[in-house]
Amino acid sequence: MAPGPRVEIAIAEKRFSGDPTPLFAGLSIDIEPGSVMALLGRSGVGKSTLLRMIAGVDTAFSGTIMISGRPAAVAPPPGFVFQDSRLLPWLSALDNILAVTPERNVAAAREWLARVGLADAERALPHQLSGGMQRRVALARALAVNPKLLLLDEPFVSLDRQLVDDLHALFRKLIAAEQSTVILVSHLPEDAARLADRALLIGGRPAHVVDDRRLDIARDQRSPGDILKLTEQLAEAAEATT
Repeated sequence: MAPGPRVEIAIAEKRFSGDPTPLFAGLSIDIEPGSVMALLGRSGVGKSTLLRMIAGVDTAFSGTIMISGRPAAVAPPPGFVFQDSRLLPWLSALDNILAVTPERNVAAAREWLARVGLADAERALPHQLSGGMQRRVALARALAVNPKLLLLDEPFVSLDRQLVDDLHALFRKLIAAEQSTVILVSHLPEDAARLADRALLIGGRPAHVVDDRRLDIARDQRSPGDILKLTEQLAEAAEATT
């Protein structure tokens, strides 16, 4: 199975109208195929904006973002998981997936629901699902759009510890199976310590890479002690960016 795409970011400048200081200037990041990169940094530094630029939704910048050699705006859209599930409340779990897949392949949508553990919930409406189940539907929807490139914007916020642990395990399993390229935005170093191969700490204005760390222990081989140590190291580095 081929891994996900390479993502090459070379932003000369990203500026909001009326703001004298650019959000980004001279930002270059190369994300390897099939890797998981975590973006850490304070709220408002530009992490979510960068995800929208990678998704090809925000094109108001100078520079290039390439997905396997194609401009992001014309590359296949990524699977996107947001801070909340953003499910359409009047549609069932299955229909929420079909709504974003032009081919409306029912068998494929059912397979994704099964792979996130919701084979028996395809007809349930969002309000009939727990918060954790809604996040699983959102993940299934993202994978149905593009399992090879996933953009995750704080996907574990507002969930209790056990749900986060369960979702971390599910993400690791599915990402490994698909060899996905993943860009994970989080304010929690533990998310990076559990899921990422590499962590970029973003800080300043214009925002730039303050620290670039490769997490050398394979994701599926990290012990609880490894995760704790990595979390502490990343937390210390993140604190230095504020």
